[in-house]
This record gives sequence, structure tokens and C-alpha cells, in this order.
Amino acid sequence: MTDGLLLPPGGGRRIQSMTLKAGAERSAIWSAFEAEVAPGFDVGAHLHHEAEEIFYILEGELDLLAFHPASQAGGDWRTWESETGETVLRGGPGSFMHVPVGCPHAFFNPTTRPAKMLFLVSPSGHEAYLQELTDLLSADGPPDPAAIVELRRRHDIHQLTSLNNRGSR
Repeated sequence: MTDGLLLPPGGGRRIQSMTLKAGAERSAIWSAFEAEVAPGFDVGAHLHHEAEEIFYILEGELDLLAFHPASQAGGDWRTWESETGETVLRGGPGSFMHVPVGCPHAFFNPTTRPAKMLFLVSPSGHEAYLQELTDLLSADGPPDPAAIVELRRRHDIHQLTSLNNRGSR
């Protein structure tokens, strides 16, 4: 028999701006994180060919995208529109985003305050990507862009628009 996992507030392992609550060491199906999104942070539109994700906003506001654009992807994803007229959602506490496999998605914190969200990804193992990225970024000297591109490719992250830190507006 396997016991479950109980964590107090703040429990888990910190990796970058996320706290891993449960990952591949506990489940082959999903990893769960509490993520803090700094003001102005824009993950950029991207997609995964094998992963499915869920985002649930706990505090603050985020601009959320989870659809295929009607025209060529690129530029500022916050201006995209789907073929059915869907546009980016400004979500606050309680807002939910499900991202199926192959769906372009992004989030951006347009405010001056950090946002917090529950982030679930299936299959598990996203924590390995975050740890490898942390290791690359903490090495002496500037990070090797080619190494970051290769790391993201190995972890099924296919960037459609650039990552940005726009600053808050």
C-alpha cells in the first residue's frame, strides 16, 4: 500500500519561481507546482507535442492564451484571435486554463504585483526541465543559447513567440 502526500503551506521543493508539490518521484502521470509569476513576465506562446497542462490562478491576474491563432502565429500573442473569435482572457483568482496536447498557450502578468497559480503538467517530469535550466543559468558566464534551445527541444517545449520580461504596465 502506498501512502499519499501531505504538505503544509509552503511545503515542497523550490525550483526557480515554482515550488514542486509532487512530481515524477511520486507519479508517472503528472507533476504539480505552485508557481509565482513576476510582474511583466511573459512565458511566450509555445506548445507541447506530448504534454497536457492545467493552470488555476490563486492570486493576482494573468493574461491567458489556449487556442490556435486564425492566422500565422508570431508577433504579440496577446493580439491573437482564434478562427471562432476566441481572444486572450484576463484571468483573476479562480480562473482556469486547460491546454490539450498540441495547443498553443501562454501567460503574462500585466500587473505590478506577483501572481500565483497552481500548475499541473502531464506526464510528470517538468521538474527535470526546470532543474536543468536552473543549472544552465547558474553556470559561470552567460548561458549558451544553443544549449537552452536543445534543452527545451528535449523537454518538448516548442516556442512560437519569444519569452519576455515586459515590465508591468
